[in-house]
Amino acid sequence: MSRVRFIFGLAVLGAAFCVAILARAGNNAQVTPTERTFHESKTAVEKALKKLQPTMSGRLPALEGFALVGEHPLTRYRRAFYQCSAQVAATPSGGSAVRITAKVTAWYSDPASAHSGYELLTSNGRLESDLLDQLSDLLGGASVDVGNSGSSAPAAAATQQSVNEEAVPSAPVPRSESGSFAASTGGSLSAQELAAQNPRRETPGAKGASEVQSAAAALEDVLKNQMHPKNLVAIKKSGTPVVASPSLTAKTLFLASAHDEFELLDFNGDWVHVRISGLSRGWIWRTSLEMPESIPDVPKPAAAALTAVDMFEVSREETAQFPGDWGPLRGKNVKIISVQKIRESEQAGGASAKLEFAKSLLDRSYEEIAKSGSLSGLVLIFDSADGGMIAATLPTMQKWKAGTLSDAAMWHQCYFDPPETFAVSSAAGSR
Repeated sequence: MSRVRFIFGLAVLGAAFCVAILARAGNNAQVTPTERTFHESKTAVEKALKKLQPTMSGRLPALEGFALVGEHPLTRYRRAFYQCSAQVAATPSGGSAVRITAKVTAWYSDPASAHSGYELLTSNGRLESDLLDQLSDLLGGASVDVGNSGSSAPAAAATQQSVNEEAVPSAPVPRSESGSFAASTGGSLSAQELAAQNPRRETPGAKGASEVQSAAAALEDVLKNQMHPKNLVAIKKSGTPVVASPSLTAKTLFLASAHDEFELLDFNGDWVHVRISGLSRGWIWRTSLEMPESIPDVPKPAAAALTAVDMFEVSREETAQFPGDWGPLRGKNVKIISVQKIRESEQAGGASAKLEFAKSLLDRSYEEIAKSGSLSGLVLIFDSADGGMIAATLPTMQKWKAGTLSDAAMWHQCYFDPPETFAVSSAAGSR
């Protein structure tokens, strides 16, 4: 009898060990990127992914159903956002393997405000699978297998069909072309509308339909309660610098991505002071941000205010060696444009006006400098009592003209002498 008990105990321990291993494997499968193989070539798949680019990032109506529970309850997060990236590799058979990785971020609200801030959460795999399903549909359902989900494309399609029949909210719709955020279909329709779009037969199991409607109504209430704060600013363009102080020569803390949001603390005509996370603060050039509805992105000019073109004029243009000791242009030939105020007595023509006029000259002179083959950049000299010099290299101008550098990022790669003439606040020295 004791031998039987011993063998039975070993069997129980073995079963428990297997269950633990399988559970761990299941958890690992949820946090690894989802991969699927397609018959199409790498070029065809990459072309299809470009069409899906608008759906690869956007707002999440709620974290439940999209992210795994981590250190904090999901109910403590708000302003959830997702961003998917795709890696495509050619297979020996001529097809393509596509791996999707989803990043989910949200603002964590801690009882102690100093611990609040944006956090990276772990996707539960739904966003990745939905994107691969869309890619499969776009390619005509030509997927071969699924890397991490363990099911084929037809099975995934059948699962998706089942989800639709149950009226469970689908993956969110990302930011639209107009710049507004849209929730998923499940979040924007009432429970009655969902029931009308997905009629169910009257069966003894009608209780399930009632439960689905209740879940949809609960999600709708959550979305209504998640009001978008009115003191947030959003980044217009990826690569926008967040700097340590309101100065064009200030240290860059990091480069923000498009649609990143920050809490607005204060602002002036040129700079916006924002909370990065917890006690961290930073400054962002105002024209690089989408301001709250009650505040214009660009300060409204006075009724009789002069434009930069009315304040300055070009007095001289020449080609010569760079008149300074800035490393990127030291000893190199540049185009030098001298600028003067139209009326020296004018009180206008401060830092913002100089930068605006300088931007117009950079735009106008770029093509000539790029075609010359011998010029390495542009130098603008403001001949006035409060004048100064701005210098930009040709590579910086090229990136700015191509749209890969925002205005703010471009200025942070330029040279200013003296820097306080062009910055809102004084700086320790020129770059």
